[in-house]
Amino acid sequence: MNDLTAQKLPSRFDKPHASSVLMFAAFVAFFAWSVAAAGISVPELLEGLPNMAKIASEMVPPATDRVVPMMNSVLVTFQMALVGTVAGIVISIPLAILAANNYTPHPLVRTAIRSLVSFIRTVPDLAWALFFVASVGLGPFAGTLTLVMDTVGFCARFFAEAIEEVDEGPAEALTALGASKVSVIVCATLPMAMPSLINTSLFGLEKAVRSSVVLGLVGAGGIGAELATSMEMFRYDQAATIVLMIFALVVVVEMLSSRARNALIQKRS
Repeated sequence: MNDLTAQKLPSRFDKPHASSVLMFAAFVAFFAWSVAAAGISVPELLEGLPNMAKIASEMVPPATDRVVPMMNSVLVTFQMALVGTVAGIVISIPLAILAANNYTPHPLVRTAIRSLVSFIRTVPDLAWALFFVASVGLGPFAGTLTLVMDTVGFCARFFAEAIEEVDEGPAEALTALGASKVSVIVCATLPMAMPSLINTSLFGLEKAVRSSVVLGLVGAGGIGAELATSMEMFRYDQAATIVLMIFALVVVVEMLSSRARNALIQKRS
């Protein structure tokens, strides 16, 4: 018994390293600074609760006087998302091939393409929307161009990673038979990467639908313009109707996308 008690019991927690303690302390200090910079104020939140309740009460019941124009705007929003996604996917595929390690013609090309895609992804959607609105004017065209850039920034990166992860066996076999590099990519690499490409494309469509709603707030067309107008005119009942329509659109797109992914998984299995 004395021998057992004399043995040193293992510690429940490993003693953290000094550098880990300093990093954690630095994170806590920076987070506290960020909270102060964010202007978070509990008293202001409590003072704003009555206004929130008043706005919420004015949203009930949702207005139905402009349902048809709103439905047309919802349709335009989905059309923007669909066209922007498809065009972005078409552009993303060659960019992804050039950015993939196993098919890039030169490391510098790979670096340049990946840097371009990273830049496109870094610029916020609203910044692209303002740029295209100033370039081509107000309307859905500016929103569609914005969604093309958004899709390229999202899909090209994941497409490149999917191409890099494919099995090289079929490609090497076709190369040994004398097939050109383009034939190898079209007949072996892309078909093997297709499930991942389709999955990423479906996520890109869901993302574009959500983004297209916000783009209307800066004049890029779609239901977002209707929402901005309703809020500016203090027609919160109309805003509630628009929010419900947007919710229905997002749910339908997510359901269709989920069914397509499930069908794809079952086909692969």
